[in-house]
Amino acid sequence: MTSPISSIGASPTPAAAGGGDGGLRKAAEAFEAVILRQLMASMRQAKLGDDIFGSSATDNFREMADARTADSLAAMRQFGIADLVERQFRGRIGGGVQ
Repeated sequence: MTSPISSIGASPTPAAAGGGDGGLRKAAEAFEAVILRQLMASMRQAKLGDDIFGSSATDNFREMADARTADSLAAMRQFGIADLVERQFRGRIGGGVQ
């Protein structure tokens, strides 16, 4: 049985798919960072009280700090999302499952 992802045309080699092994790894980390950013944004929305220093500038800086934190967490690969994505797509592009 084929999954919806397998119906999308896969490149025959990892290099043709976007930069070799490093390209897939970076894409997987970027995907994990997006998930973590959304998670952090949801946590910020669930605040229990008003922020006495709240302003649009503060919100912008918090968003930038959260984005940087999410990128750092994704690069550490502690959540496992990037590893799962990389493993799934490596098998699809012919690099084998690691």
